[in-house]
Amino acid sequence: MPERSSNIPTVDPEEILEGIQKWVEIETPTYEGDAVNVLVDEVEEGMKALGAKIDRTPGKDGFGDILKTRTPWGGDGPGILVLSHLDTVHPIGSKEEYNPWRREGDSVFGPGIYDMKAGAYLAYYAYQHLVRMGKQTPLPVTFMYIPEEEIGSPTSRALIEQEAKKHKYVLVTEPAREGGKIVTGRKGVGRFEAVTRGVAAHSGSRHADGRSAIREMANLIIAVEDMTDYAHGVTTNVGMIEGGSGVNVVPHECRVEIDLRVPTQELADEYEAKILGLKSHHPDVELEITGGINRPPYQKDEGIQALFDHAKELCDEIGFELEDMHTGGGSDGCFTASLGIPTLDGLGADGVGAHAQHEQIYFSSLEPRAKMWIRLLETLE
Repeated sequence: MPERSSNIPTVDPEEILEGIQKWVEIETPTYEGDAVNVLVDEVEEGMKALGAKIDRTPGKDGFGDILKTRTPWGGDGPGILVLSHLDTVHPIGSKEEYNPWRREGDSVFGPGIYDMKAGAYLAYYAYQHLVRMGKQTPLPVTFMYIPEEEIGSPTSRALIEQEAKKHKYVLVTEPAREGGKIVTGRKGVGRFEAVTRGVAAHSGSRHADGRSAIREMANLIIAVEDMTDYAHGVTTNVGMIEGGSGVNVVPHECRVEIDLRVPTQELADEYEAKILGLKSHHPDVELEITGGINRPPYQKDEGIQALFDHAKELCDEIGFELEDMHTGGGSDGCFTASLGIPTLDGLGADGVGAHAQHEQIYFSSLEPRAKMWIRLLETLE
């Protein structure tokens, strides 16, 4: 790692908050690609004004566009990839209905502010600061903005992995955890859908003729939930269920969605096979299971440890202690870390309430985190 500089940048947290507000007030639910693209337009315009090279890939399957921008310096060699997503879980109207933009003491509220528009803007601000100061970083910096991370990045994963392979480091602007900790490990994530199909019948006069899809699904739900193994860090969750057509009808069909979290690739392979291998208990009821691991586990290795140590020393200079942690939530950092590229995640603002109606950031975290971002871009080589 390079030698450190004692030149700690000066930043304006009020200006940072003003920029975050502009992004937050453009609502961007994942499945509304046109809405996401309003913010993509905003980010693209800002990056162009800062001299960045622009590469915009049209969205697929109704999702927003994938925006990639690169510093005008550094050539085409491997550099730093900054990963952000612009989509949120919050529907249009959330900023009026339940979480309007407001500042109460140290907390600043708004839909998607914590996960992760504040973090995405902090990285943008760091680049803006460097341009204003007339500085260039030792490595070129590529910023990639993803439109559908909240559902696993199905249309952007290939581009993320392709781009990551061209870089030495990946920095992810997901929110900080538990008082400002960054993330150096995540569980892998699996998503599955199970469907049972039986035989419909009148529940009163012809009950014996029916074959209940819901009853068979109950067997599957118990089997899946019983796979949870806290000692080994494995959790399985049947989180959504839909079935039946009427209370007086033996149900013909039932559907559930299953979430799997696993800490290692070995366990990911094992539990993916277990879930996909489940069978129906009744010969007249069909069971179909689809899906699999959509985010590989992200495990701290020597490269990640060295990158964290570097960031920690920079934060010591700035004046705060940087800590790291492993978390159960997935992110696009899972893709890059699993490729063996040193990846730091959770570099966004501190706060609380990801995906919740009280989502908020702590204003006090903006200044030190912005300085951290600037120093990371200035010193990684």
